[in-house]
Amino acid sequence: MAKAKPQVKLHSYGIYSHWDSDAKALPQIREFTTRVEAELEVEFGLIVNIKKAKGQQLHYCIYHPDIPDEEGQVMAPFAGDEYVRSNDWDFYLGDTIWAPVSNKLGIWRMTIELAGQLVADKSFELYQQQAGDAADFFNPRRKSKQKLR
Repeated sequence: MAKAKPQVKLHSYGIYSHWDSDAKALPQIREFTTRVEAELEVEFGLIVNIKKAKGQQLHYCIYHPDIPDEEGQVMAPFAGDEYVRSNDWDFYLGDTIWAPVSNKLGIWRMTIELAGQLVADKSFELYQQQAGDAADFFNPRRKSKQKLR
């Protein structure tokens, strides 16, 4: 009898509630998005559901913009391995922003491989709102002029 092929489904991605890595519960999705405003301790990432793969090794990697370490050297991508714990398993891959925020801006790519095959790949753009951005700007006088036309 042939072994069942693993099934991987992207459950959610975006901004999540704070995640405690020691707790059994995964974080809760707050907003589905790939654009994340870079704020201290904002939690972002993705959750995949993996079926029929108990005991198989999963490899994850978070590629980040060129973030320097304390010595000024660019940090390597954050990567690791995990074993699928059950035949219907949810896995959270995410990160959070720490000070200084300014060097965390740019594209963050998160990948998950199972049995050497890429099964999840999601990129997030971390940006910082600048004073005077259109999103922060509201001019009531301008709005009333638009109504007059």
